[in-house]
Amino acid sequence: MDASHLDTFKRELETLRTELLAQIAQQRGGVQSRADVAAEHFAHSEDAPAQVATERDVEFALNERETAELHALDCALARIASGTFGQCTDCQAAIPPARLQATPEAARCIPCQEKAEH
Repeated sequence: MDASHLDTFKRELETLRTELLAQIAQQRGGVQSRADVAAEHFAHSEDAPAQVATERDVEFALNERETAELHALDCALARIASGTFGQCTDCQAAIPPARLQATPEAARCIPCQEKAEH
């Protein structure tokens, strides 16, 4: 992959990372962890225990998704820095440009990703 394409992907990944961090901060009302926000919310809740448990589960699921997404973006930026961006982390085959355009943080080619998901 040539340097201009790498620069384009790097800028896009950095933008996605900045937007995700801003979204996380906005949803949490600052730099608090989602668990702290949930604890504050549930400490004064008048809701039914089942509703509180459901809301807690949603908070933790969102935290896991955001953490995984941030990790994927950081790993993609690290692959750019190391010169391995665009190469499948499992089989080392080139990841098709269309896949990287759709999902720039993709670490695997489609066949390897399908194997990993099953």
